[in-house]
Amino acid sequence: MNSKKTSGFTLIELMVTVAIVGILAAIALPAYTKQIQKSARRLAQAQMLDLSNREQQYLLANRGYASYAQLTSAGYNLPTELTAKYTPSINVGSSTPPSFTITFQAIGNQVSDGDLTFTSEGVKGCNPACSPVTLKW
Repeated sequence: MNSKKTSGFTLIELMVTVAIVGILAAIALPAYTKQIQKSARRLAQAQMLDLSNREQQYLLANRGYASYAQLTSAGYNLPTELTAKYTPSINVGSSTPPSFTITFQAIGNQVSDGDLTFTSEGVKGCNPACSPVTLKW
């Protein structure tokens, strides 16, 4: 009547645990990556609206819109987490009345979401064409 108590896990228990963790990671990682992309897109959209407001202020003061280089030389800088995912540019039109188009070109992992545009008339867009849900900002 020698009863030994053994402690620890069997190999089967460990393999089942590793399999469960692997399955959960395989499901969670793509969802996490998609959330990071959506977060960067929302940040880009907010910065585009901020740039548009700054352009309107610049128009009132200078009777024309500023290029992105002029804004950055005046001290405006985008967050580094945004410039790592998008390349910003502002195309200033020479028509009367003046116009501008803000473009954030996606780089890196954001390329799958496409480029964002915003015009002085308030027209929002993306290239390639986005769903209406994506343009809701």
